[in-house]
Amino acid sequence: MSKKHPIISVTGSSGAGTTTVKATFDQIFRREGVNVVSIEGDAFHRFNRADMKAELDARKAKGDETFSHFSPDANELKKLEDVFRTYGETGTGETRHYIHDDEEAERHGVPPGNFTDWKPFEDGSDLLFYEGLHGAVKNAEVDLPKYADLKIGVVPVINLEWTQKIHRDKDKRGYTTEAVTDTILRRMHDYVHTITPQFSETDINFQRVPVVDTSNPFVARWIPTADESLLVIRFKNPRGIDFQYLTAMIEGSWMTRANSIVVPGGKMDLAMQLIFTPMIHRLVHESKRA
Repeated sequence: MSKKHPIISVTGSSGAGTTTVKATFDQIFRREGVNVVSIEGDAFHRFNRADMKAELDARKAKGDETFSHFSPDANELKKLEDVFRTYGETGTGETRHYIHDDEEAERHGVPPGNFTDWKPFEDGSDLLFYEGLHGAVKNAEVDLPKYADLKIGVVPVINLEWTQKIHRDKDKRGYTTEAVTDTILRRMHDYVHTITPQFSETDINFQRVPVVDTSNPFVARWIPTADESLLVIRFKNPRGIDFQYLTAMIEGSWMTRANSIVVPGGKMDLAMQLIFTPMIHRLVHESKRA
């Protein structure tokens, strides 16, 4: 952690909704005039698309059916830790972009499935914002939570997460249901051992729970809407959180435990604005005083 150069880390698995959370943070940053450096978890994948396919085939030939983008050894986690540590110490660092599609390829001048070159951060940022799969990984090799000042988990219940991933990968990436199912199965080992342990390290977790049937996500025709969901928000340390204010401001919300509040799914953006705006103010204020 660094008073002078704070870091916010948003972590969640594929299809969990971290991109939506990032959009809300971007609104807060723009409104409050916070100068942010944003980095994406995909930038720290170890392999480009072609090399990842070759590595997957090689692992399968050796009988390894668990290797995936979730796997620590498929990612440059030591590099990510170095970026976190360097930014916290000096306010500098570097990142790159992974090119997902033709639109990004046209913008960056790099073919889909490849990375741009590493480039240094722009000077004068107020904080670093990470969004991706591994922002709170702690194992024998790396300790990312050690360097992040605010860690946020985005955690739908698993059937909802799978429904969202299946629809996203089919609609936006052209995959079949069978191909997405194979990916889910291959990732299960690291989902259990790498992804979920992060949510014990996070300061705040947002878990979306549908209130419609999601018992078979592999045949679900629609993703449950925000209004067909509840949002469970858990604070690791509830000290200083004004739950009375939050329940008064968010209609239909209530507390279930001393550190947890439930809000209607459609109020997620409002809840995040109310919770994170003062936290961001505090981080930036303390960084300017340091």
